[in-house]
Amino acid sequence: MITIATICARGGSQGLPGKNIRPLFGKPLIGYSIEQAQKCKGIDKVFVSTDSTEIADVAKTFGAEVPFLRPPDLSTPRASKLPVIRHLVDHVIESGVSVNRIVDLDPTSPLRNVSDIDACLRLLTDDVSVVLTAYESEKNPYFNMIEPKRQGGFKLSKVTSLPVVRRQDAPTVYAMNASIYTWWTEQLDKTLFSEGTRLHVMPRERSIDIDSPLDFEIVEMLMKKHNQHD
Repeated sequence: MITIATICARGGSQGLPGKNIRPLFGKPLIGYSIEQAQKCKGIDKVFVSTDSTEIADVAKTFGAEVPFLRPPDLSTPRASKLPVIRHLVDHVIESGVSVNRIVDLDPTSPLRNVSDIDACLRLLTDDVSVVLTAYESEKNPYFNMIEPKRQGGFKLSKVTSLPVVRRQDAPTVYAMNASIYTWWTEQLDKTLFSEGTRLHVMPRERSIDIDSPLDFEIVEMLMKKHNQHD
């Protein structure tokens, strides 16, 4: 069984320019995800999809394979991630690699542990088509998330038959953290959400997705606290 890691790192970033190779405790951000994939015994090869020669050079320095520079139509801010992953996986398969499982790691989520990746792979069984990661949300659409009404004013985003007066009484909801996606290869073209979808719940402190200077500062603070950069 061949399992590959895909890491999609576009050169442009509106929230934090150059974030994918921005130094974090002396290491380019993307380096953390590459090293985590390499440390995971269930992953055989690590591939990076990027439109940036600079990111490609850094990724190769860390031992990842960068088989091409991503085409322009998959490199715009509006390009969704799944077509980018499919494009990379198709290329890897066409090169002669028989890919059975895919683990996508977001380069802006460096706080995940290798144990999180292992847990996702363990959850991917014959009856499970895709595994996502998330954390228990502190904001809940049954209690403290509101949306505008068509006729004016606001309302709770979701309601139950009985009013929820305490957050603890609201149904549990999860926020996707985009850290890890895991598929069987043949499931990549199908929906993310089905009876075959499973969730690996991560703690909030390992679920920061860097999209702004503030996010970067929070990650630096948490890494310093837990000495994860050593």
